[in-house]
Amino acid sequence: MKRIKYLVYQKLYSHHLKGESQISLVESGILILIVLNIIAIMLESYPNLEDQYRFYFDLFELLSIAIFTIEYFLRIWVADLKYPGMSPGMARYSFIFSVHGIIDLLAILPFYIPLFITTDWRFLRILRLTRIIRVLKLNRYSRSMQLVGDVLKEIRNDLIVTFMVCMMLLMVASTIMFYVEHDAQPDRFHSILDSFWWGVATLTTVGYGDIYPITGWGKFISGVIALLGIALLALPTSILTSAFIDKLNKRKAITQTIKTFCPHCGNRLND
Repeated sequence: MKRIKYLVYQKLYSHHLKGESQISLVESGILILIVLNIIAIMLESYPNLEDQYRFYFDLFELLSIAIFTIEYFLRIWVADLKYPGMSPGMARYSFIFSVHGIIDLLAILPFYIPLFITTDWRFLRILRLTRIIRVLKLNRYSRSMQLVGDVLKEIRNDLIVTFMVCMMLLMVASTIMFYVEHDAQPDRFHSILDSFWWGVATLTTVGYGDIYPITGWGKFISGVIALLGIALLALPTSILTSAFIDKLNKRKAITQTIKTFCPHCGNRLND
């Protein structure tokens, strides 16, 4: 039984055992199945296809859920091999409440809930798409996600300040526009909170056109706010860009240093 269990673990986590440059054959199959499920969900939105191929859609759903369910419980079964430093119970607990475990559960839960509760939960099957995260968690993608996290941690204070300034400008602009346009358009600028939608559309320069000023002062203020929005929203973009460039340059410098010196003796390779 232990040999079978280890073989199952090898099939499920082969990229962990062989280095993160190789993807598990099982996960490749799961990825294909996920994509096919998303395609099926989109096809089901066409009434004529849904009516004509209802039987095949249901059959494919049953087969998919069976595969996802088996895979989920197999991963629980081999969790003690994935977390060798824990007891079997704690290892299974750790997997079930890990990000991957929760995603796996959400992939099958929408199918089983209607068996006990009369509700249409089919739309939650789109959560299977999140299982692609595990397949993409190869070495290069992990480094990329780590880079994003490191950059956001470094500039979080700058981003918070920028966000607070944006919110202050939005509040001031919405308040001014309410008092300027309320008498002319009481249905559109009914309150300051209703004016927030205009403020968001103007500051982001989206301009949906569903709510806009019609008075002279309102148009003038709206133009000024739009110009301020362009300048203000460029701040977080420039902060992020600068931080990413600095981080990438540091990584390149470290990589170059590693390539310059021998990892065994520490001598410069050119010497």
